[in-house]
Amino acid sequence: MSSMLADLNAVYALFLREIKVYFREKERMIAIMVSPLLFLFVVGRGLAGHSPVPGYNYQQFIFPGILCMVILFTSITYGLYIIWDKRLDFLKEVLVAPISRSTLFLGKALGGMVGGTMEAFILLILGAAIILPLGPLKIAGALLLAALFSFLLVNIGLGIGARMNSMEGFGLVMSFLTWPMFFFGGALFDLTQAGKWLRLAAYLDPFTYCVDLMRWMLLGWSVLPAGLDLAAVLFFCAATAVWGIISFGGLQQTR
Repeated sequence: MSSMLADLNAVYALFLREIKVYFREKERMIAIMVSPLLFLFVVGRGLAGHSPVPGYNYQQFIFPGILCMVILFTSITYGLYIIWDKRLDFLKEVLVAPISRSTLFLGKALGGMVGGTMEAFILLILGAAIILPLGPLKIAGALLLAALFSFLLVNIGLGIGARMNSMEGFGLVMSFLTWPMFFFGGALFDLTQAGKWLRLAAYLDPFTYCVDLMRWMLLGWSVLPAGLDLAAVLFFCAATAVWGIISFGGLQQTR
């Protein structure tokens, strides 16, 4: 019991530290919104593509996908912070503390999850005001999904960050990972109209199920059954958490 309580206290301390770091970086909170807003107002309104959802225009159709884009970019790049922590005494102190690597991973993952959820909340409020009218229940449901998606994507970023020592290398890996995940995920198009190989790539992409489930929540329309989307997201959450904990098992202090 005392060991479990110590682990919970450690998770809370790590979680609280990550939240404080996030809210101190106000510039990052604003900068991360630039790309999504460009997609919404340049691609969404400028290209005026076809919307497969009756009663919604193309800009409204891509809004759930752009909302997930914010979560993707905010959450997966969070792994950069573990590389930064390797170069500071903070990680050295944590590694010698009497806590397991799984506790360290969980505290970091839950702290990182807050950033993705907060960015999603900002875009949700903006979208509800000028793009897609949303009631309180839909906003609350979307935020719950945002937290779940953020946890999945933070796990990926932390797992990669734990295996790397170079910030430049991490940036290159992220650029090769995040954009394909976004474009294959169906955020900007209807997967039912895509070619066979594109659909296959999309169904292998965890981000696809996030976008589809968020679209179901906000628009009441999805390519796959919502239950299947949720099951896939939960599976990827568990798989990436296990992989992240394994990656943290070999974590070492960078000198």
